[in-house]
Amino acid sequence: MSAEVSALYQEMILDHYRRPRNKGTLENADASVEMKNPLCGDEIGLQVTFDGDAVRDLRFSGRGCSISLASASMMTQLVKGKGRDEIDAIRSQFRDLMLGVASGADESRLGALRALSGVARFPARVKCALLAWNALESALNGHTP
Repeated sequence: MSAEVSALYQEMILDHYRRPRNKGTLENADASVEMKNPLCGDEIGLQVTFDGDAVRDLRFSGRGCSISLASASMMTQLVKGKGRDEIDAIRSQFRDLMLGVASGADESRLGALRALSGVARFPARVKCALLAWNALESALNGHTP
């Protein structure tokens, strides 16, 4: 990864951390999930409304490091309006990217999440990046369209 791309990715992560998208509480949510990362203290609350098997809207709340909050912010932007199958495919690709199984750098489906590709070099931070995704998985598994 070039220095310019690395700097751009770092700025994107900090932007989502400082000005998170879709942060707050969603009234009348169909699913609400709270998750903690006991290793670092990150906490995420996720509220989701569905339209059939698609995510109509979602919001997150919580506190944590720049990686966990940026990942949650990017996730909410990316999955809104998508169906379960597409979300599962994105989640799987993102998990592979975080675990260093795939580069993902050229995967346009991941969008802004590609900025988190460097997290794979820091195994202790992978759980931070996946926290909101694990909450979404739990919300999806608890929802029957």
